[in-house]
Amino acid sequence: MSRHKVEICGMDTANIKVLKHDEQVELFKRYQTGDLEAKEELINGNLKLVLSILKSFSGRCDNMDDLFQIGCIGLIKAIDNFDLSHEVKFSTYAVPMILGEVKRYLRDNNSVRISRSVKDLAYKILKYKEDYMKENIKEPNISEIAFNLGVSEFEVANALNSLKDTVSMFEPIYNDGGDIIYLSDQLSSPEGVYDLETKISLRKALEKLKDKEKYILIQRYIIGKTQMELADEIGISQAQISRLEKGSLGIIKKMIK
Repeated sequence: MSRHKVEICGMDTANIKVLKHDEQVELFKRYQTGDLEAKEELINGNLKLVLSILKSFSGRCDNMDDLFQIGCIGLIKAIDNFDLSHEVKFSTYAVPMILGEVKRYLRDNNSVRISRSVKDLAYKILKYKEDYMKENIKEPNISEIAFNLGVSEFEVANALNSLKDTVSMFEPIYNDGGDIIYLSDQLSSPEGVYDLETKISLRKALEKLKDKEKYILIQRYIIGKTQMELADEIGISQAQISRLEKGSLGIIKKMIK
């Protein structure tokens, strides 16, 4: 097993216990009947999940100890709100909550100035998404958010995009031996960043994709939908969405190198 490259003061991060699926299920059953020792075991057994996410942010924070504490807050929130009856892997449920806490912390400590109105709307959106996820175990789509907050879909996408950090969309966040969970931030770049040759290569690559693959990429990286939302919409599993997305990105990546 490869060693984690996240340095946390006073902790041997390479030898943290990782819980098996059956162990997690049993611990959640115990915790949800009031066993606080089971909660402690769940926290300790999922610290590597937090560390896996922090690797993506290691170059953008001076104090990884602070970031680790923030990630643990997200982990605890995920443990407190996880519902076994939905038959979703805990890692699948926990990653967006941990990631949300980390990104919120970095955003609040970011020196880049964002207009107050856009920032206020972004916080309203994030609060709505957090409340929605607690009840539905999935994120609301853009149109749903826009309708409930009384704004346009463009305003929702713009507000969220303005707060995003620059992270590679090809970077895996976590792999528990099954499907890989990817960091799926939208990407945006100023007009003219890509040269003509790259634009032509990108267009050719997109032409090679099937309609379903193109639709998934558009919905994921332009509209901002999650894999779970697309799985529900198209009628296939989240794992299939992940494989189609990964394959499509692989084709594009090869052709624009």
